Amino acid sequence: MPDFNHPVMVATNGIQLAIYEEKPRGSAYPFPVILVHGMPELAYSWRHQIPALAEAGFRVFAPNQRGYDGTGAPEAVEEYDIHNLTGDLIGLLDHYNLDQAVFVGHDWGGLVVWQVPLLHPTRVMGLAGLGVPFIPRPERDPIEMFRAVFGEDMYIVNFQTSHEADEYFSAHPERVFDLLMRRPRMTREEFDALPAEDKVPNLLERIKTAEPEGEPILSDAEKQVFIDTFRETGFTPPINWYRNFSRNWRTTVH
Repeated sequence: MPDFNHPVMVATNGIQLAIYEEKPRGSAYPFPVILVHGMPELAYSWRHQIPALAEAGFRVFAPNQRGYDGTGAPEAVEEYDIHNLTGDLIGLLDHYNLDQAVFVGHDWGGLVVWQVPLLHPTRVMGLAGLGVPFIPRPERDPIEMFRAVFGEDMYIVNFQTSHEADEYFSAHPERVFDLLMRRPRMTREEFDALPAEDKVPNLLERIKTAEPEGEPILSDAEKQVFIDTFRETGFTPPINWYRNFSRNWRTTVH
């Protein structure tokens, strides 16, 4: 497994990208696989998959994405749009002289990798999205749609004009990871029966007031890795990804 304390730093797309690599054993022509984490996660989230894929003969790369631990975190919000997020991954390929890769994305990483074949069609060997399906470009600005359906308190809408969540999450990362990194107690049937406004909660209010429910998916030591990292980096860069929903919609008319 890579040493997650010592990434390789790669200059790409105007930033330094922190990358972890695991080379395969016994494969002369390994397919490269790029593992793209979600929010609030890290390359460390792939700690179980990296050695398994390398053992299976793949050359594995897991970057900390733009704004995350060790990777460059520009101040301008537009620096986190989908063109830069996908461009960072293409820059990784270019750095290692790789024509193509299999891209695997989880959560926000899924939203990113689904756009790679649309924005960089010649660079994709294969693709898998975990937790997030491909979502075609809607006819309306997605923030307008979210606001109309879920209201101003819906977390993605709230992120557009307020930094209250950034500030609270950054000051209380232990609550963020204690509450979010758990298995859901609700069944899919129970979730489907909820009214729309309850399916996407006020995330800030939940982090502030909710009690932890469900089985933790992290050990105390694993959880501490996330807490320590985000206490240092804060949450504004990852939340800036959400602040580009409208910009991404305007600039991706395929």
